[in-house]
Amino acid sequence: WSQAQVGTSQAMMLRTAASSGLIRKLGNAATICQLSRVSIVASGARSNSGGSSSAPPPPPPPPSNAGAAASSVKYAKTTAGTGDPEGSGATGFSTRGPVTWPALGLVAIAAASAVSYYKIERERRLENAMGKIVSSESGWSPNPELLARRQYVRTKWGWFPKEDTWGGAGKPAIGGPWSLVDLDGNLVTNESFKGKWTLLYFGFARCPDICPSEMVKIGKVMDTLEKEHPKLRGQIQPIFVSIDPARDSLKALRDYAKDFHPSYVFLTGAPQQVQAMAKKYRVYMSKADETEDGDYLVDHSIVVYFHDETGDIADCFTQSMRPSDIVEKVVERMTFVPSY
Repeated sequence: WSQAQVGTSQAMMLRTAASSGLIRKLGNAATICQLSRVSIVASGARSNSGGSSSAPPPPPPPPSNAGAAASSVKYAKTTAGTGDPEGSGATGFSTRGPVTWPALGLVAIAAASAVSYYKIERERRLENAMGKIVSSESGWSPNPELLARRQYVRTKWGWFPKEDTWGGAGKPAIGGPWSLVDLDGNLVTNESFKGKWTLLYFGFARCPDICPSEMVKIGKVMDTLEKEHPKLRGQIQPIFVSIDPARDSLKALRDYAKDFHPSYVFLTGAPQQVQAMAKKYRVYMSKADETEDGDYLVDHSIVVYFHDETGDIADCFTQSMRPSDIVEKVVERMTFVPSY
């Protein structure tokens, strides 16, 4: 009898737990089967005791509740991490990110408008500035002491510096007006060679090796041009300028000229004239110490300056260049055709 009472009490407690929703949280099919077995044991105990209990046997838990509990537990597993474990669909979070396609479109439009405005404004200011610069016949230079003045021309792409062989960087500010005398004592200036391309070299008659070597090199250049480009050769004039006027008299230069190419023009002048011209061409000159007999050497730049027919610097040839290299450069400069 006491065993039947205990079984009945356990069955009633399990039924109460099922009705209160604990089975939904457990969601275990094995628990449901155990409840059924306990209920059957309790019923058998009451029948063995003679059926004296007044309480009727409880009905088995509805299978629909067990199925709902299992479904709820399964759904909670699939919605983990979404903020909605009950599966109600109301998480409280927005599924849209902070950046949207309309916002990106507005940013792109604003950026394109800013770039277009910058280009238009830059072109307008550039045209205004170039208009002022081009109006000057002498041209314009950002630093006249270093870069020569350049003319600007308007092309279909806008305002551009007048194209030459120096490229976009511009030509160096080398050269300028000068005046000296030739071997006959006649006054010669830079204007005397307008319409001619010139090869200008600074040296002195008592130079033991460097000056003769450079002058012989220029002579070979002239001979090569005579054979391969006779028309260009007729437009070129080689010039030698003495940087030692104290010793290079007209007579000394006449004797010196006999050893070199006959097309050379030899020039000299007063020390002030020579120094002024050398400064414009940035020629380095330094008198060495005199010997006991009064002889001395003069250190100087070893550069051949090539000018076009207008007197502007076209190129510079250093000591390391061979005659063939100079010929190639001369032909290139004299046949250069601007693209605009």
